[in-house]
Amino acid sequence: MHLFLLLILQATAAIGQIDPAHCRYPLGMEDGRIKDDALKASSQWHETTGPQYARLNREEGHGAWCPAAQPSVSQYLEVDLGRLTFLTVIGTQGRYIRNSGNEFAREYRVNYSRDGKLWKSWRNRQGNEVNAYNSVIKDLRPPIVTRYVRLLPVTRLSTTICMRVELYGCSWDDGLISYSAPEGQRMQPPGYPIANLNDSTYDGVHERGKLFGGLGQLTDGVIGQDDFTRTHEYSVWPGYDYLGWKNDSLEHVEMEFVFDRQRNFTSMKVHSNNMFSRDVKIFSSVSCWFKPHFVWEAEPVEFRTVLDDRNPSARYVTVDLNHRTAKSLRCRFYFADVWMMFSEISFQSGNKHTHVQTKVQNTSVTPDDGKTPILIGCLVTIILLLVIIIFLILWCQYVCKVLEKTLIKQALVFPTACGGGYAEPDITQCTPHQCFHSNAPHYAETDIVRLQGVTGSNMYAVPALTVDSLTRKDISAAEFPRQQLIFREKLGEGQFGEVHLCEAEGLPEFLGEGSPLPDRDGHSVLVAVKQLRADATSQARNDFLKEIKIMSRLNDPNIIRLLCVCVSSDPLCMVTEYMENGDLNMFLSQREIESTLTHANNIPSVSLSDLLHMAVQISSGMKYLASLNFVHRDLATRNCLLDRRLTIKIADFGMSRNLYSSDYYRIQGRAVLPIRWMAWESILLGKFTTASDVWAFGVTLWEIFTLCKEQPYSLLSDEQVIENTGEFFRNQGRQIFLYAPPLCPPSLFELMMRCWSRDIPDRPTFEGLYQALKPHVNQS
Repeated sequence: MHLFLLLILQATAAIGQIDPAHCRYPLGMEDGRIKDDALKASSQWHETTGPQYARLNREEGHGAWCPAAQPSVSQYLEVDLGRLTFLTVIGTQGRYIRNSGNEFAREYRVNYSRDGKLWKSWRNRQGNEVNAYNSVIKDLRPPIVTRYVRLLPVTRLSTTICMRVELYGCSWDDGLISYSAPEGQRMQPPGYPIANLNDSTYDGVHERGKLFGGLGQLTDGVIGQDDFTRTHEYSVWPGYDYLGWKNDSLEHVEMEFVFDRQRNFTSMKVHSNNMFSRDVKIFSSVSCWFKPHFVWEAEPVEFRTVLDDRNPSARYVTVDLNHRTAKSLRCRFYFADVWMMFSEISFQSGNKHTHVQTKVQNTSVTPDDGKTPILIGCLVTIILLLVIIIFLILWCQYVCKVLEKTLIKQALVFPTACGGGYAEPDITQCTPHQCFHSNAPHYAETDIVRLQGVTGSNMYAVPALTVDSLTRKDISAAEFPRQQLIFREKLGEGQFGEVHLCEAEGLPEFLGEGSPLPDRDGHSVLVAVKQLRADATSQARNDFLKEIKIMSRLNDPNIIRLLCVCVSSDPLCMVTEYMENGDLNMFLSQREIESTLTHANNIPSVSLSDLLHMAVQISSGMKYLASLNFVHRDLATRNCLLDRRLTIKIADFGMSRNLYSSDYYRIQGRAVLPIRWMAWESILLGKFTTASDVWAFGVTLWEIFTLCKEQPYSLLSDEQVIENTGEFFRNQGRQIFLYAPPLCPPSLFELMMRCWSRDIPDRPTFEGLYQALKPHVNQS
């Protein structure tokens, strides 16, 4: 066993092993060091616009690479860099061809691979994809370690696009291709800001509280500051630069490091935080095992640090690895205090050492004393037993995983045993797994009546008593002549009904004075017509009439209005407002934040003031619904419509539109749920209240300040989103939150985080949200 080695402390630097600010060397597209055979593309417009012409500042051929078809997820330009590279910058141009071409990719995505087989999608530190305009040098933040790069041009217009490219970076001599570790945890100290110590840029797999198969913030070249709540990056959360763990659930932190080839390791450098006033210290000791081939060596290198209780500075700890040869390392870091935090880990290695081969040769000449066959038999027996044990463990893990997924699906179909409707579930008496085996009906069939669910959505839900107390005289909407509705487009459909976009001739005159519609001088206006199909059941017919009764009661400037009805004959119809600017999701996704660049290029844009005004209007509309004890259950940007003045009206068409089908999770063919917007208690317990609408409002705010460029939790599958709700239920600090959008002021992101509080009483009310948001509009 090795003795404890000496501690070497190095002064805190501004960078890790590689400095992204200086690792910006052109990698050879322009000067030809990257050869033509290292370039390929999904297609090419012509042989003179092939990938070999995608070189920055070069004019050969017809001046650029141009794909043969309209840009889509299938169109890409691929570059083989020849070796692992630390890629920091991408430069792009359009086609110039001596002033006769002007096609360019205004936006592009980046995919990359370290082995040419497993491809990953690059996202910046806020989770967004690359944007480029004309000729641009674009920093990759975070940088990536890769050998293969694909650029996927994006255009929102029907136009030809072309690209010329240069890639910048430097050689990744470290050789590390992945590390595995427990997921980082969340620090919630009283009197201090919440610190999310997760690896937000990790490009591997997140599963069951573990990270594996990727690289992230521990290899991005940026080290954390002495105060871990301060960050180098703009508009990120406290603790962003660190990956951290607490010792209440872990005896130690085990990390595994995999390299591109076998290496002779001299040392490992670990940048650790040492803010002991906040219960954070560098690790007390570390043990590292080595795997040169297929099995782990039994003898580790052990290292004990000299703890420093006088200097709170973050620092590098250099661990001597004693020239051990391996392709993989497994290191266990032991706590010296409550918290342990790392921001960078790098390795130093020399040429491949030969001591392993020497050991084999010495063994081969050892005299045979007659006991060798016995020893070999014992070793074979031990190996077989280990194989059987490993197989049983893996089998048990597989069975448990399948069982857990089955139980979660049962929870989604039968969630109300522990508290559907408005009843507060007793968490101490009823766990999700106990609820999973209930025979209770689906939440949509309990005492919460679905309204507007007949046509495929379930906008407002109210207690059944409220609906039953209504009569036909409560319908204030007038009967509109059916023949004056002219069909234009089918917006969507549900199980028993459809939603049509129609022109309503003479509607403003029909509604008379006080009409909510703008004066069109007798011209027809666009309306949404929800129609019950002829084959609808009697129950669906009754529900449709109840929808009309409830809708006729709603009167708020930020809620879609019921204008009139057609119920004197079949099919039953209700006519509601339809806003000319469509839904908020589509509106924002086609725009950029207002800047001199958007003005100069006539790019559709919105200002921060516009976004804040939208948020206030949605909170106002939801405040009105909450005052009537109405629960929406599907609040999202797709269900917010805009007019020409950017007035927002909350609606319900999202679920019935094919455009947004991917936003809904289908359960055994019965129901679809917007799980990425749903509170944990709605998914696990079937509990829908105004508080769960507040949760969805927080996600809607997040959509607004990301300009609807991506789906919430876009890096998680539907099943992982559901599993994440279980982490909220268990409340062990492992739940994954949405990141802070770069456009979002910190105070607004803090408001979002309050909307996603695990405990319902900790969430704000819509009245409180409205009062908190309103001053932001006045300030902007």
